[in-house]
Amino acid sequence: MPTPPDPERPHTGPVLEPVRVLRPRRLDGLAELMREMESVPVRAAPTEEAETQELPPVRPPRTAPGIRRAAVAVAVAAAALLGFGGALLLPGRQDSAAASPPPSAATTAPPTTASAPTPSLAPSAADPDGPGTLRQGDTGPEVTELQERLLRIPDVYRDGSTSGTYDTGLTAAVARFQLWYGITGDETGVYGDDTRRALESRTVLDDS
Repeated sequence: MPTPPDPERPHTGPVLEPVRVLRPRRLDGLAELMREMESVPVRAAPTEEAETQELPPVRPPRTAPGIRRAAVAVAVAAAALLGFGGALLLPGRQDSAAASPPPSAATTAPPTTASAPTPSLAPSAADPDGPGTLRQGDTGPEVTELQERLLRIPDVYRDGSTSGTYDTGLTAAVARFQLWYGITGDETGVYGDDTRRALESRTVLDDS
């Protein structure tokens, strides 16, 4: 059977008392600050009525009666000038409208002068391709000779007639001859002096 433990022996030394440590808390400083603020006397805030002050009403500047009269006089004068200027412009337009017909009369004058040089047309009536020129619509033995000469040029007037009438077929043959041999002195399809000389130099008739 186990033996019980021995009872504790009493402590014979000095008795130790617990020591209490006081640490300042953060709220303690705030509490002291609040106490100081409560101790300071609070002044009464000024009322809004004391701060606001009524200002005197603003009155528009008064214009002198002389300035008003001057402004009215200037407006009336400007209106009068505009009306007077419009009245001056209207007669000017009427005068310009009345003056416009004479140029049309001047334009009609040239036909009378153009009729004067009609006598000068007589020299121009001469054929520029020469006096013996043949063209479409002509008839006679000269046209027959032309047809016979063209028949002697290969492929120019193939199977052409010798009726003595300068018709469209003969005109086409003359134009073809001029193109192939570089004849430029006469009109295209017209048998003039240049075409005559070129054709006669390349052909010979049996009767000649």
